Amino acid sequence: MSSVREQEAISRLMTFFKEWDNGNKVTRSRILNNFITFSQGKTGPELEQEFSQGGSLFLARLTTWLRLSYMFGTSLKEILQSISIFLSAASSGRYKVEFVEVGGILTLLEILGLKQLNEEHKMEALRILQILARAGRKYKELISESYGVRAVAECLAKSSMEDTQEQAQVLLELLAHGNPKYQTQVYKGVIALLPCASPKAQHLALQTLRIVQDIVQKAHPAIVEPLLGVLRSMHMEVQYEALQLIKELMRTEVRSALLQGLVTLLRPSRKNGFKAQPQILDDPAVPQMSDPLPSYIQQAACARSIGMLARESAELCDEMIRLGVVHHLLSVMGNIDHTESQRQASLAVEYFVSMSPIVEEQVRIAVGEKLFQMLMENAEMLYMKLDPIHVDVLVSNQVKLPGIKEVTE
Repeated sequence: MSSVREQEAISRLMTFFKEWDNGNKVTRSRILNNFITFSQGKTGPELEQEFSQGGSLFLARLTTWLRLSYMFGTSLKEILQSISIFLSAASSGRYKVEFVEVGGILTLLEILGLKQLNEEHKMEALRILQILARAGRKYKELISESYGVRAVAECLAKSSMEDTQEQAQVLLELLAHGNPKYQTQVYKGVIALLPCASPKAQHLALQTLRIVQDIVQKAHPAIVEPLLGVLRSMHMEVQYEALQLIKELMRTEVRSALLQGLVTLLRPSRKNGFKAQPQILDDPAVPQMSDPLPSYIQQAACARSIGMLARESAELCDEMIRLGVVHHLLSVMGNIDHTESQRQASLAVEYFVSMSPIVEEQVRIAVGEKLFQMLMENAEMLYMKLDPIHVDVLVSNQVKLPGIKEVTE
């Protein structure tokens, strides 16, 4: 009796495959939609039972059609969703191996870079790559070996949909965890995203860097310049993540370079503008700001960061004083072109004065008793009370503390 049932099951399977093999686009699309509707959440054994132990044969047909048609987008979303059902099923190790063996990873990564495909296709490809990455170190290494980090990072930088960018971020984080052979590659790939034109991509890259930094532990010197460059962003969520990362990097070997960079950038200059960036990171839809506004935004962010770091640690406070930060901050306080720079600089100077009697004495001498009292009474609103004489005194201040190493441009 069981033999008869087996024969009937095999006959149904052969009929199904015949319909698929001979079907046109409409027929195959209908088959895929039915499969997606009725097979969501099934385990590997259940899928095998559904296909009379021929699940691998259907998966092979799906991957073959994917490789032949992915450049044209023909039923691509349905194909990817169907493959996802196989690979995400419990006890589906054999399906993952079969998919990878026929070049499935390379095909998915190529999908991420094709301009003619829409964001939904790329999102589905990212989800399948996430399924593979979650399956263990072997699959993470295969994705990384296939230049997957670069492909995913470029997708994050260039995508126009936040959902796609967020899926790319998730995959980058997965590739960083439990992948010691390639975690540094992921780290450098995310750093390369910082100069991109998309604020959302910058925001996600900074969030990812904070996670990956804990994994790699040792900070790469290449992070300093692009991280300071991000402070030019007009988007507060980007600035916030950048400041938090700067704070965390104070425990690493790039601490001195970051502090010197922050002090130097208190004086905005066109020379401090962005360097030329790869075309792949450009986004024509994002308006580009020219100097001097981004430089002043960066200046205000540097002053804010300096104040934040000084409050975090007395050691950092002393180190910045030795770098001559007070002289630069007083100059920024006289910058009538950007009130936020003035406000942040005033708050920082007020703190340095409160922490160091030597700084207090030198600032009092440099700006005069009246202006000093105005600073200490209400540093946050001082910029509103400055007259031309005050501004001139601040801009040309000659604060020189004994033993201070002045940071210059």
